[in-house]
Amino acid sequence: MTETDKTKAFRILAKMPGVTVMRTQPGNKRADALIEFAGQGQPVRVAFKRYTNAAGAWEAVRRESDRTGAPVLLVAERTTNEARRILREHRVAYVDGSAYAHVELPGLLIHTEGGAGSQRETKGAAQLPTKLSGRAGVAAQALLLETTRDWQVRDLAAAAHLSSSLAHRVFVRLEAEGVVEASGVGPKKSRRVTNPSALLDLWAEEAHDRGVIRALAFRLARTPSELATGAAAGLDDNDIPYAVTGAAAAAKIAPSITAVPVTEIWVAETLAIDSLLRAVEAEVVDSGHNLVLAQARDDLPLAFRRKAQDGTWMVNPLRLYVDLRNDPRRGREQAEHIRKEVIGF
Repeated sequence: MTETDKTKAFRILAKMPGVTVMRTQPGNKRADALIEFAGQGQPVRVAFKRYTNAAGAWEAVRRESDRTGAPVLLVAERTTNEARRILREHRVAYVDGSAYAHVELPGLLIHTEGGAGSQRETKGAAQLPTKLSGRAGVAAQALLLETTRDWQVRDLAAAAHLSSSLAHRVFVRLEAEGVVEASGVGPKKSRRVTNPSALLDLWAEEAHDRGVIRALAFRLARTPSELATGAAAGLDDNDIPYAVTGAAAAAKIAPSITAVPVTEIWVAETLAIDSLLRAVEAEVVDSGHNLVLAQARDDLPLAFRRKAQDGTWMVNPLRLYVDLRNDPRRGREQAEHIRKEVIGF
């Protein structure tokens, strides 16, 4: 760390409740600071970041797993919700400038939820180059679907249907985040994903669909499986591009005990809702819906869709993971099930 970064880090650490933080002597290679609490002291190595997102959190986890000396304490001006979740789950201590903190050391537990963190987090994220949303998010999916492939800019541009300039900016961003590594130079330069878990979390953190329209509808069906299959058949018969997502898609590829109260389907944005409803033999309702037809700008949720064994088109597993995370009905639990059983990283 530079002296400026050290000063910023210790200013943030000075706000930790109930503890005293002191710098160690210059040249101390084992620890950067000593945290004193309840008459005890714990040396720590301080890592300072101005902004820590999911990818940065995974890098901190890696460094902590490789350490041989004092535990690492990540100090950041801003952290994201996803970054904090990853750090907590892997027992990496962190403190940020918005008063978010989670420090578990022998005899010490500090956990605070911050104050104005959400506003600062949004501001910080907006300043990042090439967020992984829109077409850049499709590029992230392409990389995650072939993590062992050596990618060149033109390959990514073709796979994700985006410009070469955007593909290059995505690679520059991901190299800076430490989730891909480059080899070669010039036109033959290629990249390969080195940390798919970090890339998945980074994309999930930044994914955002634009111009989404949802129709809540009811279709007569005896079972959730019959509902999904029947609606899909109607869309197929009318040559309407679609992809089943949410709990209904999860039930097809990684069944669990979770109920499927509503079937969610992404459909092509160019078609009127009335046409879609006729195709699936459903009607819009104010309450008691069992079917959601969703449309998003440029049909990006349909990217890399694939067929289930019964012939139903579904979103790819990565997209399913993100859609489930955004579902307030036990979606996070289902998402982690898909990640473990299907995605694998």
